[in-house]
Amino acid sequence: MTGRTSDTAAPTGQYRERNSTADRALDILGLFSESKLSVSGQEVATALGTARSTAYRYLQSLVRNDFLEEDPGGGFRLGMRVLELARLARRGYGLSEIALPVMERLRDTVGETVLLTRRAGGAAICVERCEAQHPVRISYERGSVLPANAGASALALLAWLPEQQCRELLAAQRLQRFTARTITDIDVLMERLAQIREDGHSVSRGELDVDILGIAAPVYGPSAGVIAAVSVAALEHRVPDRRLGEVVEAVRRAAEDISGQLAVVGD
Repeated sequence: MTGRTSDTAAPTGQYRERNSTADRALDILGLFSESKLSVSGQEVATALGTARSTAYRYLQSLVRNDFLEEDPGGGFRLGMRVLELARLARRGYGLSEIALPVMERLRDTVGETVLLTRRAGGAAICVERCEAQHPVRISYERGSVLPANAGASALALLAWLPEQQCRELLAAQRLQRFTARTITDIDVLMERLAQIREDGHSVSRGELDVDILGIAAPVYGPSAGVIAAVSVAALEHRVPDRRLGEVVEAVRRAAEDISGQLAVVGD
């Protein structure tokens, strides 16, 4: 990957100061524990080795950004932004921890590579994979960004969005043609997504990569919205029509299993 440089780089001293401020903010957040749910300005000053006025500047910056809030009983306590980050972290870890055993069973059942993807804007990101052992390797790695208009996973993630939101996401990007089967017309894509919703799963044949078949089903979060998709990616000749129904059913069962466990864990 090639990095970019700015024509107006910040002076070295300012860069160091920004790092120092970030470090101090993290040090303040690190003062909190199960037995210490509130900290005073003097405690922060002592921990940082700074004047009390300096400690208050750091504290007020954290308050303005909702990482801290003033405690009615005195001092400062963790703010709503920290609670939101904790919730997101719990959901992220919970999804992977729940999904991986199910994905491994699906891989062993169908003998093909299994992916877990989440939506990021109009694209899909591969967050987990369980690879089947075949001579030809399918290279959708963790962190791979998949386009909105091609591939079973991306289509499954878009299919359950409100129609207007989906159209806006598609219209905001250039829909690239990857193979002769790739759909780049938004109206045609919307019809395809409606069919996917009706079917409850998506099947993609050579739309992103020639000769690759994808089968995906939606994973629902505790609040009933689609938060991810689980999919099988295989060389098309390995899943002929006579076997397609069996693999589709296995993918759907896996998605339902993950969704059910997430519902038990809660939001």
